[in-house]
Amino acid sequence: MSEHKIKPVTIQDDKYRFDAFKNGEVLFGKKGRLPAMGWNSWNAFGSGNNEELTKAMADKMIELGLDKYGYIYVVLDDGCYASKRVEGHLASDAEKFPSGFMAMSDYIHSKGLKYGMYNDVGDRLCSGLEVGTVGYEEIDCQDYIKWKIDYIKVDNCYNIWDNATFSCPKNAKYTFAPDIKGIKLVKVSKEGTKSSNLEMGVTKYSISDGKITGERAYIEGGYATGIGTFDGTSPDASPVSELSSEVHFNVNVSEGAEYDLYVDARCRTREGSGGWLQVAVGTNYYYDDLLIDSVDTEICTDKPIRIKLSKGENVIRLMNHRRQENTLTSYAKIQECFEKLAPEKDILFSICEWGKTQPHNWGYKVGDSWRILNDITFQVGSDGDPGTVSWEGAYTTSVTAQYNKAVIMDEFAGLDKGWNDPDMLVIGMNGMTDTMNKTHMTMWCMLNSPLMLGMDLRRVEKNDDIYKIITNEDLIALNQDALGVQAKRIFTSKGVKPDTTYLRDNDRVDVLAKPLSDGSVALSFINVSLGFREDRISISPELIREYIGGKMKDADNFVNASKYKVKNLWTKEESVVEANEVAEKGFNVSGLAATDNLTLRIIPM
Repeated sequence: MSEHKIKPVTIQDDKYRFDAFKNGEVLFGKKGRLPAMGWNSWNAFGSGNNEELTKAMADKMIELGLDKYGYIYVVLDDGCYASKRVEGHLASDAEKFPSGFMAMSDYIHSKGLKYGMYNDVGDRLCSGLEVGTVGYEEIDCQDYIKWKIDYIKVDNCYNIWDNATFSCPKNAKYTFAPDIKGIKLVKVSKEGTKSSNLEMGVTKYSISDGKITGERAYIEGGYATGIGTFDGTSPDASPVSELSSEVHFNVNVSEGAEYDLYVDARCRTREGSGGWLQVAVGTNYYYDDLLIDSVDTEICTDKPIRIKLSKGENVIRLMNHRRQENTLTSYAKIQECFEKLAPEKDILFSICEWGKTQPHNWGYKVGDSWRILNDITFQVGSDGDPGTVSWEGAYTTSVTAQYNKAVIMDEFAGLDKGWNDPDMLVIGMNGMTDTMNKTHMTMWCMLNSPLMLGMDLRRVEKNDDIYKIITNEDLIALNQDALGVQAKRIFTSKGVKPDTTYLRDNDRVDVLAKPLSDGSVALSFINVSLGFREDRISISPELIREYIGGKMKDADNFVNASKYKVKNLWTKEESVVEANEVAEKGFNVSGLAATDNLTLRIIPM
């Protein structure tokens, strides 16, 4: 525990480094898993969930037959633990869960369902309960295995190594590099001493000699600032951008030797400016630590960093990827413990750090899914109150805020990786109309998002409108299709590049295409706006192939079909369309009501 209270753990294995994020190496977990389906307690009850309510939800899942459609996980979210540990162990809240977690597990398993729980990589949970996993990973994993969990959702509140929500803003010192003004190189003599003059190898470089990579950092007042990673809980930065910045100095030396590197820097404690510096030459790390413990000082470097340079061209990298690396190692620590203690146990691992550290870049290494943004709503329900959600909002808590980010993140998801998670379904909450509910379900199914119901299931009856939406087998089949490919946006009425442009203006119609394992394609026209759209949009088979042909089972067969069977997945209407008619009119829509969608399954014949 003492090490955790001083500074982040030393990263001794390069597989946890930023440089390994794109290598495709999965460190933990079982890939090939389709998106999870189930029920989570948070949206319905917040911290007010209890044993009686959870049993009622499990009972209702069986009564409604939701398990037959794939909804099998029952997950206890925040608020179920005692406020403090008992002899170092997690314990249930004695009033809310008097029978304990093992009894809860047994009850859920007796229904043929799977049991999920929740924790946090910080020292507290988001509710403030002082039972986070940091420093207790192995003890907690032992308890979770004892309780026979099948699923764990792990949050990121009170992460002491990130200036996260609820955490001390001064922790920016861990997540950003100092502001860089320049560097000085001093060649080390063969005897190991520094040279003392320019003739013996002292070279200076100002920030104007350097190069900033990525989009986070910028030069201000002669300093490079913002050397780190964008905060992903903000909607301001596109998720497909180069989200982390470094400062590179290209240096050319006539002799390979050791050099002392002096960094002219200013340490501060605010978003964009910190005190933690990483130094590498190419991919070889030479320094990874705080430059100074007390920050907010004009000069925070007074000791050299010994590096090795090769004869000729070298790239010295000044950076701080700790915002991502620290979070990855925190989640990996839990997975390490599960693998050590119960390697045969199949536990679905849901990363819930709200997209803060851009987990779509590294989450596949340790998790089955990763949240991409803040909670979809902060106005959760309670016993008898369904809670409230918005279709669109000014910042991040809305259906469309989640969709707008997830819809261009398809290249980060897949059976070999895991799934982007735009949070739980809010179908059945206040603020959602039937049309919104249908389109929300469509979005999440097309995007291969986890389908975790968040409503009080006591408000649902067989064959009512909500029931028909959440049990639409045709839509669920898209989400659970064996090919496991997230839909790609292939058209937007905004007239921009559809598959990578981050759009936050909802006054538009999008078209998503999703390849399926039988060679068919799901095509969804979505009116993202709150008003009627008159758009007449025609999509050709060739356009579909242009965008998703490489992921289709047989793209040429699809394009060259003599006719197509077309099924509307909401009305269930079917038709057969000749190829010449498709060539003339395409697959088309002529106007969509506010927040409505037209979703088709197109089967080549």
